[in-house]
Amino acid sequence: MLYKNTKLLIKINTKILKIHRGGKTMKKIILLLTLVFAVAFMGACGQSKANGSNGDSGKKEKVLIMGTSADFPPFETRDTSGNVVGFDVDLGNYIAKKLGYKLEVKDMKFDGLIGALQSKRVDMVLSGMSATEDRKKNVDFSTPYHHSGEMFVTKKDSSIKAVDDLKGKTIGVQLGSIQEEGAKNLQKTVKFNTKAMDDSTTLIQELLSNRIQAAYLDKSVAEGYIKNQGLIGFDDPTSSSPGMGIAFPKGSNLVDDVNKIIKELQDSGKMDEMKAKWIKNN
Repeated sequence: MLYKNTKLLIKINTKILKIHRGGKTMKKIILLLTLVFAVAFMGACGQSKANGSNGDSGKKEKVLIMGTSADFPPFETRDTSGNVVGFDVDLGNYIAKKLGYKLEVKDMKFDGLIGALQSKRVDMVLSGMSATEDRKKNVDFSTPYHHSGEMFVTKKDSSIKAVDDLKGKTIGVQLGSIQEEGAKNLQKTVKFNTKAMDDSTTLIQELLSNRIQAAYLDKSVAEGYIKNQGLIGFDDPTSSSPGMGIAFPKGSNLVDDVNKIIKELQDSGKMDEMKAKWIKNN
């Protein structure tokens, strides 16, 4: 394109010179000069568009970054191919699509998720996170999208059958979780030790290795481990979990739109379909 334009410019310049030598008027010279600049501009535009630096081909897809901790099945975990999957991921993808975004999932430690929101490294957190009053001081939450309560998980031969049996035992909790807070409240009436770990998978490994005597988990998560690992458990009758919410940076303009989508999912029954896929069939 550049080569052809150059040849054309040479021809036009030659014609200008001939006109000037022949004593033609200045008006014709100005007209031809205008043609020169028009041809050069059109060539440059064509070159730019071909490279994708101008026009629709250069537009970038909008991305919504979701923070999670992929150690909390069935809400978030990794499949055999290493992909992050689960109820929260399906919900995140649905929300992103409705809002016109492509979802990007960032996997990190649970106790670092609030900080990631505050530093704007992620746009929202979907990680089975309970919307506690303490957390609300630092982030904004959507309306609750799930509520399951808490549960203690033990080995089948354990003598721990109720909260009072926890006395003198070591209980595993996930670092930064609502169960860690709940354990501290329980310790006021029942004296036991706690061992905080980064993820629920490690808690179960510690339980199976007899390094802890019980794991304190979200009920939906606990039921999955009970079924898959041949464990037993019982509900925590003292807990009153506020339910799981989607967390956002303070003042995020996404909260209202996401609340509308959650209500739509609940009213249409699609939320129950998602729960049946991941939680009820866990």
